[in-house]
Amino acid sequence: MLTFLVLTVSCKKEKKEISNNEVALTTMQKNINEYVPVTLTSDLSKLTDNQRKMITILIKASDIMNGLFWYETYGDKDALLNSIDDNDTKRFVEINYGPWDRLKADKPFVKGVGEKPAGANFYPVDMTKEEFNAASFEGKSSLYTFVRRDDNGNLYAIPYHKQFEKEVTEVSQLLLEASKLADNEGLKTYLELRAQAVLNDEYQASDLAWMNMKTNVLDIVIGPIETYEDQLFGNKAAHEAYVLIKDQEWSARLAHFTSYLPELQKGLPVDDAYKQETPGTDSDLNAYDVVYYAGDANSGGKTIAINLPNDEEVQLQKGTRRVQLKNAMKAKFDKIMVPIADVLIDSSQLKHITFDAFFANTMFHEVAHGLGIKNTINGKGTVRTALQQYASALEEGKADILGLYMVQQLHLKGELTNDFKDNMVTFMAGIFRSVRFGASDAHGIANMIRFNYFKEEGAFTRNEDGTFKVNFDKMEVAMRDLSNLILTLQGNGDYEGVAKLVAEKGIVTKSLQADLDRLRLANIPVDVVFNQGVDVLGL
Repeated sequence: MLTFLVLTVSCKKEKKEISNNEVALTTMQKNINEYVPVTLTSDLSKLTDNQRKMITILIKASDIMNGLFWYETYGDKDALLNSIDDNDTKRFVEINYGPWDRLKADKPFVKGVGEKPAGANFYPVDMTKEEFNAASFEGKSSLYTFVRRDDNGNLYAIPYHKQFEKEVTEVSQLLLEASKLADNEGLKTYLELRAQAVLNDEYQASDLAWMNMKTNVLDIVIGPIETYEDQLFGNKAAHEAYVLIKDQEWSARLAHFTSYLPELQKGLPVDDAYKQETPGTDSDLNAYDVVYYAGDANSGGKTIAINLPNDEEVQLQKGTRRVQLKNAMKAKFDKIMVPIADVLIDSSQLKHITFDAFFANTMFHEVAHGLGIKNTINGKGTVRTALQQYASALEEGKADILGLYMVQQLHLKGELTNDFKDNMVTFMAGIFRSVRFGASDAHGIANMIRFNYFKEEGAFTRNEDGTFKVNFDKMEVAMRDLSNLILTLQGNGDYEGVAKLVAEKGIVTKSLQADLDRLRLANIPVDVVFNQGVDVLGL
């Protein structure tokens, strides 16, 4: 467990500053206000009684993920909160799942707390990368183990299901309870297999079952999934959960797009060696209302679309499921994207900021995770293994730029009929939205790289009034060239090359920071925080 010198935060209020509207806010209150509250609801009227009961059970199981993620990212939540007197600071700790501001490159905001360890609580704080690489012990490289020291100081691994034996046993029981209420055979099978998986950290069978179910109305994503929290090696998965209700109408509109994946793979703007893998086409592209976020998914900036499973073998065999979180997406568009565009996008291009373009860009970002290459072409293993802590940021950058490439190609095929300029301008505004997530976030780093690359290639112009105008022809060229660069780095497993790219372009320049500060002065929130749960849903 991580140990820190945590000093009590004084009850004495910080010196107050008077804003333009004469409201006195402390620094911590301003931090909290960077998150705009959003209530997560959905139309439950079409659900059966059993489905409504299932949602309650699934939310209860998901809530357990919060405690597991707290341990993974920090350690002892109660000790930290009990050391703090100020309620606003406590609230901000809860939003961030720890004493580090996730929107400000994990800057500590609780007195006495040092820098966040790159390995969070997955590894001993005093362990170096060199020590880890030199050590040999069972479970060392597993996604589902903690690395600890024995009494002699030697490293060893403890599986998640052992560390969290009590908690995962309860999760398993709840998933089995929910499975007994499922009237959909695919969902029933998935819940039964997931209930077993959390007990032994063997997730492939349940991942395959998740991909096999097609007609379910309810869904849950639960377990240790993404590796963003491990900034040391990008290898340890963190616990999270989403409880989902499928939007059948929107999903029907999206279903046929995955059939184009093999054709789009062949047309990628990169040498043939980097596109030899054939993406699975048994993928789902669906829209959902999300009614509960937990754990890693609920910390700091919230995702609005997911692409799973992460298991490369499952991806090559079955493809992936692209989950568009439509209600959360719409909330971010209305409350964040549109206000950002009003400040930073040239007035002549504001007509190109549309929710349809935002939805398409986000959707095809997730689809694009299935394109490109999962295994290096030179024997360095998987891309994720070769690129270590940089793998997530580069993968997110790939998905962003190839997502826009896919939109362009589907426009050329007549599959999408809106103006492609909508997608490019909305994409540009989306960069400003995501860059604000900070340098500790894989999506934020990816957007910084793209912004600086686009700037160098003349893909946009910054006007004298501080607004930005997309240069459409140059953006299309930059889009192709950046796609080629990222796919080549991934295929080569070029760790040094990616490190150089991140160091040179994964930064917020002074000029960009000044523009982002204008968004803060305009009181535009950075992200959302949810009012959610059984009571909110009226259950």
